[in-house]
Amino acid sequence: MGSFFKKYWITILVFVGIVAAYVVIADNRLVNAFLFPPAAQIGKAFQQYWQTMFINMFSSFGLLVPALIIATTIALVVGSVLGMNKRAREVLHPVVYTISVIPSILLSPFALLLAPNFWVASLFLIIYQTIWATLFATITGIQTINKTYLDNAAALELHGAKKFFKVILPAASPSILSGFVTSLRGSFVMLVYAEMYGAKYGMGFFVKKYADYGLYAETWAGFVFLVVVLVIVMQVFEHIKSRLLSWSID
Repeated sequence: MGSFFKKYWITILVFVGIVAAYVVIADNRLVNAFLFPPAAQIGKAFQQYWQTMFINMFSSFGLLVPALIIATTIALVVGSVLGMNKRAREVLHPVVYTISVIPSILLSPFALLLAPNFWVASLFLIIYQTIWATLFATITGIQTINKTYLDNAAALELHGAKKFFKVILPAASPSILSGFVTSLRGSFVMLVYAEMYGAKYGMGFFVKKYADYGLYAETWAGFVFLVVVLVIVMQVFEHIKSRLLSWSID
């Protein structure tokens, strides 16, 4: 614990300063008091709605987790094929790249009209937003595998699926995980967007609902809760990524 505070004491002070600045500004009504309610009201709103916010969090994860699993699976399959097959990569990489640059938000009207329900439309949009960074990271990771690993696999006479799962995929995993973490950031953007414009539950829905009602203490409480959840999730995966990178270097 002591080493933690020694390393991050300046960071902690910055966050404390941000909170203190909000308290001073909001409590003294130096800005719009309607949009920036006193900190005590936000704390009261959190105490009142924290259970509802956790219910909405689990609803968000109920949409996000399947989308991430599907997107990662597709990215690994397609990325592995393109990464290991030069001819397929030359032919299909420009096509995949062209599709990937289309913003997922532009596809939302089509998804909402063509999908059987809002949940399926949201699932498609999150998958579309999430898949590309992992896919391209998989291609790059496979292409840049240290030749020593491949030579060792040849010496051990590893071929086919055994070579892929025991050599290629582990060697490319640091790059793949880096791409996944980048994808995760994009998935949260699309998740919140989808929930704010049509969902009945979710962290984004909670914030949008109370903003529409003009209840900004509840809006701020939901916003802070959403940010804390996202930061925790991102830090978990960043930690996993750093550990995996350190193992690959060792």
